[in-house]
Amino acid sequence: MFDIHYHLLYGVDDGPKTLEESLALAEASIAEGVTHVVCTPHSNDTYRFQPEVNRERLAALEERLDGRLTLGLGCDFHLSYDNIESLYKDRSCFTINGKQYLLVEFPDFGIATNMAATFYEMTAFGVVPIITHPERNPTLQQDPGRMSEWIRLGCLVQVTASSLLGRFGQRAQTVSRDLLRKNWVHIIASDAHSVERRAPALSKAHAALQSEFGQQTADRLCIENPKAIFLGEPLAEQPEPRGVFGDVQPAKKGFFSRFFGR
Repeated sequence: MFDIHYHLLYGVDDGPKTLEESLALAEASIAEGVTHVVCTPHSNDTYRFQPEVNRERLAALEERLDGRLTLGLGCDFHLSYDNIESLYKDRSCFTINGKQYLLVEFPDFGIATNMAATFYEMTAFGVVPIITHPERNPTLQQDPGRMSEWIRLGCLVQVTASSLLGRFGQRAQTVSRDLLRKNWVHIIASDAHSVERRAPALSKAHAALQSEFGQQTADRLCIENPKAIFLGEPLAEQPEPRGVFGDVQPAKKGFFSRFFGR
């Protein structure tokens, strides 16, 4: 399995603090059958994103793991003005393995009303936004329909493995299943942080998906789509998302399109 949202690097955010803690977390994923992990440290107001440090920590992990787990590098990208400005200067610092896919994280409250314009600009720039754990976001729990326009624009949706299992409460679990039934989910990922607090649970989520939605869906969300994203390849044809496409107006140009001349 491929896990594309994972706080595995030590000493860079709220994930592991030491190399040994990172190794323990990696061993937990290896034990559950994960073969590839994208290390995705936060880039937000709390944690400064340091590409050179991230590469050094990744190299240290690779040396100790000795090829038993293939690692990639990305970012848990907060949608702030400074981050987006930096993205347009050099997207490879933030995207998964320097390719086109980017994990994007919303604040718990106060998602901007012109977010569709921002996503339109990103896709025009060659970036494919992946909306992370919307089922855990209070704003989107109340109004998940807001994502329909973003999906029309080409955004992908990632749900947390533990949300399917009830780890983040009944509301997150219910929203996860509703999104799955509408074919609005493209990836399941662990968003693991530590063995004790936020352990990986991808194999359990795969089993739960297989039981409720079938083998094909489980493999598509836990193996096939994440593998394509890890490699920077386009996704295979996906099931039609319900209630997304129809007679819609194009997104208006937003602030960043005017600022960057797009």
